[in-house]
Amino acid sequence: MTGAVSTHDPAGWNPRPVHATDGPSDLRLPDGFTVALDRRVRRIDGGAALLGGAPPRLVHLGTAAVRLLDGTDRITVADATTRALSRRLLDTGMAHPVVPRADRSAQNADDGRPGPPVHAVPGPEQVTVVVPVKDRPLDRLLAALPPGLGGLVVVDDGSDDPDLVARGVVEAGGTVLRHRSPRGPAAARNAGLAAAGTAFVVFLDSDVVPRDGWLEPLLAHTADPAVGLVAPRIVALDAGPGGVGPSAVVARYEAVRSSLDLGPDPALIVPRSRVAYVPSAAMLVRVAAVGGTAFDEDMHVAEDVDLVLRLHARGWRMRFEPSARVAHDHRTRPSEWLRRKAFYGTGAAPLALRHPGAVPPVVLSPWSAAVCGLLLAQRRPAVLAAGVVTAVATERLSRKLTRLRRPRTSAARLTGLGLAGAVWQTGSALTRHFWPVAAPAMLISTRARRAVLVAALAEGIVDWWTHRNHDPSVRPGPVGHLLAHRLDDLAYGTGLWWGAVRHGTIAPLRPEGPAVRRP
Repeated sequence: MTGAVSTHDPAGWNPRPVHATDGPSDLRLPDGFTVALDRRVRRIDGGAALLGGAPPRLVHLGTAAVRLLDGTDRITVADATTRALSRRLLDTGMAHPVVPRADRSAQNADDGRPGPPVHAVPGPEQVTVVVPVKDRPLDRLLAALPPGLGGLVVVDDGSDDPDLVARGVVEAGGTVLRHRSPRGPAAARNAGLAAAGTAFVVFLDSDVVPRDGWLEPLLAHTADPAVGLVAPRIVALDAGPGGVGPSAVVARYEAVRSSLDLGPDPALIVPRSRVAYVPSAAMLVRVAAVGGTAFDEDMHVAEDVDLVLRLHARGWRMRFEPSARVAHDHRTRPSEWLRRKAFYGTGAAPLALRHPGAVPPVVLSPWSAAVCGLLLAQRRPAVLAAGVVTAVATERLSRKLTRLRRPRTSAARLTGLGLAGAVWQTGSALTRHFWPVAAPAMLISTRARRAVLVAALAEGIVDWWTHRNHDPSVRPGPVGHLLAHRLDDLAYGTGLWWGAVRHGTIAPLRPEGPAVRRP
């Protein structure tokens, strides 16, 4: 990466036009590409079927696939059969590419078996880093960038002190583009994207610091020509002060439960799944997939979710790679933190209007919705009726699983998992999306009060247990985590309802049924 800083203003600037394709034109995985089954995938009926993926599903395997997966959880592409099976497993979220780990000493480090073939993986010289910034020094970010990048574009979005932003960029060989007045991060990222001359662009916000080795795992995913976007895991830059003050409690909570941190497990990024979006604070994109205007400049919140939904609709695959880590300077002052959570909530309404059905508060099948409604009634006849509905749903499902040796056993397992997920979604929605309805109901109904309190306590404690080890340097206590989690939900729900009122729509509040999956 070479060159000095130059300052441009869009008024006289005509960037190189870049046009997005409708979708990936090549789905062929290269020879030597290795995939591994997701740790959540379960083998059903002696390995004749797999349960899991994103969203979860049951996939029947042919004789050749059963043989290839017998006694192993990995497949290396070597012929037409392994190539087709690997593609199917990747596209259902049941397997993930084996990539070089940024930290091989980590608990989830690779065991040394081959990943994507080296010849198919681009190098850093094919990457331009784009940084949108306003009135923030970039010294720590610039110091963390790897050598050999193909470009660095810093977009100053109307800073009051341009010299503060430009400082150090010249030594890093970068270019500064300046907006005279603020136009928002989406417009700033688009300006940097259009100025890039490489096949790949990494967007990094000005308040992040990449960890060592972060770029290599992201680039490894692009050996799959169908991948248009790859995102690292966003972790806490600093777990904050010790003690018991509000800022300390928020810092510990954010270190393990930030909205930007999508967890320690790799994933296919798919709407209405475990990893349904990734934040634009750090992401790598294939320029051919996003074109010259990756982000909708009319959106000042959730523009990253909008990008994910548009890429998915066009058939591009997207991957979340947690072994690549980028640290983020989280807000920990309670007032700022709560405002940010509410701000995130306001993005649900414009997303629901642009992408109907893509961002529902809950996803329930008709039978599971009926069961949850009956259980909320908290009456003995209703509970018995819920059991009958579940039994009928199990029997109906078993008639669709006749290819399995034990269809009723498998159906019971599937309906049990589905019901557990439905109950969990319902409990979470009571304290997050629908608390403005649940709160007044608690004032007039003992049953409503009991249901909400049980949901608030049970969901909060399980959430603490699930996330307590996400940052080894932090050990949040259950009480502080529970309190912060409930405040998080209240703030998000407030923003959600405010956005719905402002846009005059109930779309982000409308539950949906399971999506119809593409074959």
